[in-house]
Amino acid sequence: MPAPTTQQQADPSAVRISQAFLKHDWPEVVRLCRLTLRKNGRHLRSHQMLGFALNKLRKTDQAIAAYRQGAALHPEDADLLINYVQILMQEGQVTTAYPILKKICTLRPDKSLSWIHLARACYPLTQHEEGLAAANKAWELAESTEDKIGALNQRAIHRRELGQVHEAVEDCKLAITLSPRDIAHHTNLLLFMLADPDANTQQITAAAREYASVFETPLKPFWPDHAARRHGPWRRLKVGFLSPDFRMHAVMYFVEGLLSQLDRRQFEVYAFYLSPTDDDVTARVRYHADHFIKVSDKNAQEQAQAIQDAEIDILIDLAGHTGGNGLSAMVRKPAPLQVSWIGYPATTGLSAVDYKFTDDVTDPPDADDQYSEHLYRLPTFFCCYRPHSRSPLWRYQPAYSVKPTPALTNGFITFGSCNNLGKLTDEVLTLWGKILAAVPNSRLLIEGKGLEQSDFAADYRARCARLGIDLNRLDLVRLDNRNQYLTYHRIDIALDPFPLTGGTTSFDLLWMGLPMVTMEGNSFKSRMGTGLLTYLGRTEWLTQTKDDYLRIACELAADVDALNTLRLGLRREVEQSVLMREDIFNHHFGEGLRVMWLQWLAQGEHPDDIEAQGKLIESWLPQAPTEWALPPEPGVGLAPGQRVSLHEAHQKLEALLVRAKQHAQERTALQDSASENMAGQITHRSWREVTDLAERILCAVPNDPVALSYLAEVEHAHGHTEFAVTYLRYAQEALVARTN
Repeated sequence: MPAPTTQQQADPSAVRISQAFLKHDWPEVVRLCRLTLRKNGRHLRSHQMLGFALNKLRKTDQAIAAYRQGAALHPEDADLLINYVQILMQEGQVTTAYPILKKICTLRPDKSLSWIHLARACYPLTQHEEGLAAANKAWELAESTEDKIGALNQRAIHRRELGQVHEAVEDCKLAITLSPRDIAHHTNLLLFMLADPDANTQQITAAAREYASVFETPLKPFWPDHAARRHGPWRRLKVGFLSPDFRMHAVMYFVEGLLSQLDRRQFEVYAFYLSPTDDDVTARVRYHADHFIKVSDKNAQEQAQAIQDAEIDILIDLAGHTGGNGLSAMVRKPAPLQVSWIGYPATTGLSAVDYKFTDDVTDPPDADDQYSEHLYRLPTFFCCYRPHSRSPLWRYQPAYSVKPTPALTNGFITFGSCNNLGKLTDEVLTLWGKILAAVPNSRLLIEGKGLEQSDFAADYRARCARLGIDLNRLDLVRLDNRNQYLTYHRIDIALDPFPLTGGTTSFDLLWMGLPMVTMEGNSFKSRMGTGLLTYLGRTEWLTQTKDDYLRIACELAADVDALNTLRLGLRREVEQSVLMREDIFNHHFGEGLRVMWLQWLAQGEHPDDIEAQGKLIESWLPQAPTEWALPPEPGVGLAPGQRVSLHEAHQKLEALLVRAKQHAQERTALQDSASENMAGQITHRSWREVTDLAERILCAVPNDPVALSYLAEVEHAHGHTEFAVTYLRYAQEALVARTN
C-alpha cells in the first residue's frame, strides 16, 4: 500500500485513515473511508484504502466493488489500480485484470512490479510470448531481491509453456538461490524437472527432499499427537481429500468416481477445496462428498487446523507439487495418516506423507528408493478413468462415438499428439520427424495451447523445421476445450511424448479408438503409458528404444484396414478393462485405506516389532464385518449432504417422469407447448427436473441403464430422435454388460 503523499499528510481524513491502517485496524479503516467518501466522493486515499481493508476482512465482493468505483474515478492512479488487480487475480478474474495491467505498464513502465503483474496475468490467458517478454522486461528493471524473484518466477512458467523447459528449471534454481524459503520456486522446480530431459529421477527426488528440509523439518517438533485416534480397527473412517482441482481439471477424470462411490459403510468422505474458483464440476463434488469444506481463504496453518478439527483419519493429497497445492498444510501433519495420489507423478519428499498409491507396473519393485513415501501398490492400475468430466452427458452424444480411421477417406496416415507442448522436447520432435520421413505421405498433427497465436505458431513451426519435420506435412491445431475428443477424429495413430509421458490425454485417445506408441521409462513420470497399455493388454505398442518406437509406428501405419478394425473395437476394450472399471478400482482403493489404518494402529501398539504388528493385524481380521464382503449399494448425492441409494434415486426419477408426462398431456392443446416441441427446447421445468436428476445419477453411476432410458424418453418427447436412440443403445449395452 503506498505511503501517504505530502498533500494527503495535510489532509486530516487521510491521516486518520493511515493511522488506522498502520494499526491494522481494518474495521476502523473501512469506517473512516466510508465516512470520508460520504463527504467527498472522490477522496483518493479513501478509495485506495477501502478496498484493501475490505479484502483484509475477507469481504471480497465488497472490496472489488469499492476498487471498481475508485478505478472509474481515478483511472490514472497506478497504486489504486495495482491493488485492484491483485484482488481480481486472487479471485481468478484474470480477464478483467488484464487490460488494467496493460494500463499500469503504461503508467509505470520503469517499475519491475508492473511487468511482473502483467506476466502473471498472461499465463492463464495463454499469452505466453507476451508473458515471457513482460517477465524479461521485469528482470531487466528489477533492483530488489523481491522483484528479481518475481521476474524469475514468471519467466520460468512462461518458458516452460513455450517448450524452454531446461531454461525454466535454471530460472527456478536461481530464484531458490536468491530466496531459499520462497515455496513457489521449489514447487515450480519440481514440476518443471519432470519434463526436463536433463533431469534424472535421482535429481528430482533430491529436490523433493530439499523441499522437505526447508519447509517440513522446522515444523516436525510441533506435529500434533494423534494418539486419541488410535482405536477401532473396523470403525467407519473419516477420509479427507485435499485438492485445488475440484473443478474443470484433469484430476477430476479420475477422482469423481471415487468420491461418488467409495464404500460409505466404511468411509465418510470429506472434500477440502483449496481453490477460490467454483464451476459445474465443483457443484458435482459438493453432491458426491459427505462434507465439502472450502479452505481457499485460509492460510496453511488454518487449513491444517480445519482438517484436524474435522478429525480426519486419513488425508489424501491430490496435487503434489502442482499449482495451488496443500502440501503447506500437510507438512503440519493434521491427520494421523497422510497419503499421496494421482496429482503428481513423483515423490512429495515429505515424511509427513506416509503412503503413495501406485501399482507394480508404473512403479516396478525397484522404484521404492525414488520415494519418501511407502508405496502401496494396488492390484490394479493406479487410477480409474471416466471420460467427459466437463460435460458428463456428452459421453453419450453421437458426435463422440468412435468413427472410422480417417486414413480410409484421406488416403494417408495422420500421426498426432494432443499433449501439453512442454512435453514435446527436441528429442521427441526429432523422432517424430523420422517417422514422417519413413511413412510416405503421412502427416503430423500437433494440438497445443497458444498455437492460435500467429507469432507463437510461426516460432513453433521454425523449431519443428530445425528438428527435421517437413512443414508441408505438419498441422498445428489450437487447443480448444470444446474440441476435446473431437480432434481425435482427425488422427489415425497417437504418438506419446517422453520422458514425461501423457496422462489424461492418453486415456482420452484410447477411449476414442486410437492406438498409442509409447516409450518405456525408468520412473513413474515416464512409465504412465507403460502401465496404461499393460493393464489394457496392449503391450505390443510399448517400445524401449527409438528404433522400436519408429518400427511400431510404421507397422501400425502399414495396414489401414487393420488399423480401422482396431479403432472400431478399442473403446469396448478400454471400457471393459480395469482402466474404467470403477467398481474394481474403488474396492481395491478402499481395501488399501483399511490396510494402512490397520498397520498404523498396529505400529502404535508395537512401534519397533514388525512381527508383533503382523500378529496383531491377523488377530483383527476375523472381526471384520461380514457384510463388507458384499459390494456396497451405489449411492447418489441429491443435494450437498443428502445421499440416497441408487434404488431410491430411481424411484424419484420415475415420479418426476410421470409428472412430466402429465404436464405434457395437460399442455397438448396449448400453442406454446406445440411451439416448444417444434423448437426442440427442453424448457419446461418438469422435463428439466427429469433431465437434471438423470444426469446426477449418471454422474454418480455412469452408464446406469435406468437413467439412460429416462433420458431417451425426454429426448423422444422433444423430437430428438437421434439422441433418444443413442441413449437407448447405451442403456441396452449397459444391461448386457451388467448381465455378463
